[in-house]
Amino acid sequence: MVIGIVVIALGFLLMMGNGANTTPEGNFDPNYFNEDIFSFRRIRLAPIIIIIGFIIEIFAILKNPQELEKK
Repeated sequence: MVIGIVVIALGFLLMMGNGANTTPEGNFDPNYFNEDIFSFRRIRLAPIIIIIGFIIEIFAILKNPQELEKK
């Protein structure tokens, strides 16, 4: 179950970054638009990683621990 939590946290970390109006220097500028908010990492990769983490969590909750000990 810990693995699923780590994967979910990794997905949220991948979503982090500068805001839409943050310049490359790190300053807020209402006249500047940062295209990085639409990057592959934030829009596609991070949500997929989070969904995989939730699937791992569901599997960990539903898997019978006695079956794992028999194998």
